[in-house]
Amino acid sequence: MAGNTLGDLFRITTWGESHGEAVGVTIDGAPAGIPFTEIHVQAWLDRRKPGGGKISTSRKEPDTATILSGTFEGKTTGTPITIVVENQDAHSGSYVDIKDLYRPGHGDITYDKKYGIRDYRGGGRASARETVGRVAAAALACEILKPLGVSILAATVELGGVRAEKRAYEKMGENPYLCPDAEAAEAMDARVDAVRREGDSLGGVVEIIADGVPAGLGEPVFEKLDAALAGALMGIGAVKGVEIGAGFDAARMTGSENNDPIIPEGFSSNHAGGVLAGISNGAPLVMRVAVKPIPSITREQVTLNTKGEPATIRTRGRHDVSAIPRVNVVCEAMVALVLADHFLRQRAVKWTR
Repeated sequence: MAGNTLGDLFRITTWGESHGEAVGVTIDGAPAGIPFTEIHVQAWLDRRKPGGGKISTSRKEPDTATILSGTFEGKTTGTPITIVVENQDAHSGSYVDIKDLYRPGHGDITYDKKYGIRDYRGGGRASARETVGRVAAAALACEILKPLGVSILAATVELGGVRAEKRAYEKMGENPYLCPDAEAAEAMDARVDAVRREGDSLGGVVEIIADGVPAGLGEPVFEKLDAALAGALMGIGAVKGVEIGAGFDAARMTGSENNDPIIPEGFSSNHAGGVLAGISNGAPLVMRVAVKPIPSITREQVTLNTKGEPATIRTRGRHDVSAIPRVNVVCEAMVALVLADHFLRQRAVKWTR
């Protein structure tokens, strides 16, 4: 299987399956001498682990990280770093009775078409469980970005059709949806309750803002910073669309409306979302991702079995009502990984004293 590696100078390769022995990541290209321990990793993993609320799966995983290589006395050595997280609460038996059925919305049928074999336990390699490795690697990426003063924040701005109209980011931790609008969060809560009773699931929109990103990151042709960010965010299993800056609204503007006036302080607006010609311009990076509803639902659905015969299915097991808000930290992680890689690439092409 190809396509498990992200990055150029700062490269990560994730490994493991939802119901395998463990999941994790190998990081290559990290400079030596960066303070990095399990404490850094655990702070990130605790934000994405399951079992954290009514919208989350009841699967209880401690998600305890162990660094197997690449550090000595609490600092990186410049050699590959491997981080492992054991799976301790996988209930594979929940999937035995549907192992010969293709679950709508899942990768079951495409995995079979491509490989001729699939791991029917949970989502296998396509499970959200795989994102453990990405989030663990982001802990190191953020240590690389820390001297720059970069901060990355993901907020839920829509869930189940309920939109946040306010952006009180400092208060979004006061609700379980990481929504910056308290009134919208209450409406989201009611929507979740109603949909969960129906055995269904919800999608939404997550907005990611990276502040403090220096100007000059990214390449102007095939390695554009916005293209790299969009590709990384689309690489999250639940994401079906990405906007940067004004996004699709830019198609409805005139040039005079969309252009960001340049003033001594920087830019007086940010329709570009912090990127011009594929290169960061010093303004905050602003991205939004469309998150699809969780495909595993208890409502009866029409499908085929592995013999191609018509069938119906009700998905058992333990599943989130929505990928939000656990996907929020994964979005932050993907942005951090891309920025760390492009920062190291910029250091390699521009000499500064």
